[in-house]
Amino acid sequence: MKRIFSIVMLFLFLLNVLGYYGVFVGLRFKNVQELVHRIDNDSYDVSETITFKVPLAVPYYTDSQDFERVDGEFEHNGEVYRMVKQRLLQDTLSIVCVKDNESKKINSALADYVKTFTDKPESSKQGAKTLQLIKDYISFSIAVDTHSTGWEIAAGYSIAPQNLIPSFASSIIHPPQRA
Repeated sequence: MKRIFSIVMLFLFLLNVLGYYGVFVGLRFKNVQELVHRIDNDSYDVSETITFKVPLAVPYYTDSQDFERVDGEFEHNGEVYRMVKQRLLQDTLSIVCVKDNESKKINSALADYVKTFTDKPESSKQGAKTLQLIKDYISFSIAVDTHSTGWEIAAGYSIAPQNLIPSFASSIIHPPQRA
């Protein structure tokens, strides 16, 4: 009983530390492993494949008559594709891909989860006043002076209190004096 309780508490602790992001990463990893295993064993349906033909203009290409196995993922027009094989013939790269619907679902679920942290709630008032802090109205000035043998450069950063527009000024005061 203690062992089950400690495993459940450890799982809750990891969920607290990683959050749902860890769950999504685990789901994505599991999905990629299953799909790569299916592709490596040629247990995918050939009718599910899509071939992209990309024109290439490289001066040193070598023609390959047979397709070679590649691994990768890309997104095109909102769809996620897993690359199966590719071939470069004359000036055209042919990439055979399988549409990965599960990865698309995981990515959209992760995006929806992230939006819960970043987007404003829809029930918020449009006319709500924002808090203005005193530091927004106080002007300050930062001056950085670098001195080296020869040239002297003074750089300053200041914000004018009237218009709150930052300004930057850098100037060369004088050239080195001849000995």
